[in-house]
Amino acid sequence: MRSLKQLVESATAKPLPEEDLNWLHLLLADWQVLADLAAADLVLWVPTDQGRFIAIAHCRPGTSSTVHVDDIIGLYLPSAREAALREAMETGEVIRSATARWAGTYTVSEVCVPVYRGGRVIAVITRETNIASPRLATGFEQWGQRASDQLCAMIARGEYPYDSTPATAVSGAPRVSDGVIVIDREGVILHRTPPAVSCMRRLGIRHSMTGRILAEEITDVMIDSPTVDEGTPLVIMGRASWTTEIAAHSSSITMRALPLLEDGHRVGAVILTRDVSEKRLHEQELITKDATIREIHHRVKNNLQRVSALLRLQSRRSDQEAVKVALAEAERRVQAIATVHEALSQNVDESVNFDEVLRSILRMVGAVSSTDHAVEVITTGSFGSLGADHAQALATILNELVANSIEHGLKDRDGTVWVDAERINGSLVITVADNGVGFEPGTPMSGLGTQIVNQMVRGELRGTIEWDLRPEGGTIVTLRVRDGHA
Repeated sequence: MRSLKQLVESATAKPLPEEDLNWLHLLLADWQVLADLAAADLVLWVPTDQGRFIAIAHCRPGTSSTVHVDDIIGLYLPSAREAALREAMETGEVIRSATARWAGTYTVSEVCVPVYRGGRVIAVITRETNIASPRLATGFEQWGQRASDQLCAMIARGEYPYDSTPATAVSGAPRVSDGVIVIDREGVILHRTPPAVSCMRRLGIRHSMTGRILAEEITDVMIDSPTVDEGTPLVIMGRASWTTEIAAHSSSITMRALPLLEDGHRVGAVILTRDVSEKRLHEQELITKDATIREIHHRVKNNLQRVSALLRLQSRRSDQEAVKVALAEAERRVQAIATVHEALSQNVDESVNFDEVLRSILRMVGAVSSTDHAVEVITTGSFGSLGADHAQALATILNELVANSIEHGLKDRDGTVWVDAERINGSLVITVADNGVGFEPGTPMSGLGTQIVNQMVRGELRGTIEWDLRPEGGTIVTLRVRDGHA
């Protein structure tokens, strides 16, 4: 699909200035409101070098059936309709067709709206309404049309779109079908749709609001609110194009104001409303769930540290060297698991930055390994973010492999251990190597630590493990597991 800039450049040898294109983008970002209020299709046209008009954007209404079933972007305007658009461009006035045109099975009324910016008309919008089609959203047939007329007049004067218009694509942004309230320049409510009435009832306003001041009604229900958005007064008085959220009686309503202007003076506003109570409740439930999960990981980490402390205490009380070694290994394994739970307790999702976890494990292994020699551990590559299950298993595996290299491969010498991670074709390839004494053929996976590694690699990670002698001396272990990238 071609961009707006490409469509304009294909129509004319003299491209629109960047400021004009930005203005059109701002208009298109918010013109769904105009289409829904008018219950009409909106088509944006620009003149070509040949004196014709080409469609560069199209918006269908959400409150009525569309006039154009097929996509018309990139098509030229029929010659019979060019006169009205040309008049709108030359005069800068909104031009209404004197008669409806026949479109095969229905009649269409058309309004041509010049898009004014920087002292000139840069494009024309046609507002095309299927006269025979009923509105899909009832309750504002006449005054909705009048509000649309006022916004069209503002486009012709360069007063719409607003420079301060917030992003309308954000989650929870109100739409015309969600509810509309129209107020005058004093903030008195003139009209409202049934969905807007329902929104106000959720806030606790159960009486008829017509003829009352919207700001006073909203203020009354917000008396007990602990916090108030600083933009709320501007929105409920219709003074600025902005969005706010109002919470009262365990309900949440988003409101957006569209000031109606005449020559820069505010004459009223259209207030869009939307009930987001269920959405906010769901978000709160997710926050509570995340907090609960983090608390669980925190408590598991604390319990594992208590177990580790008990093992350490028991090791100190023992006078048998074999028991001391076994308890130290058990303590190290428990601490590796606790390290992952500590990382999980800091996140809102079930994933961890495993590079940070690995650094903690390597510090711990270096501190508790029974060797008096200088051993350097070098890490290369990156594990990135891993899911909780992958992280738990890899923490235990790398703890065992690095400890094995330090305590056995480099038991009687200084040396280096290398840990490398790389993602290749959807797999995580990890190597742990050392420049120690190597191993006797047939001896790998005969000890408890290596048996734990083998079981976890093949069982939990569904991967493979290979033990080899380094040509330069020492051992290299290669793991290939499915990528557990979170």
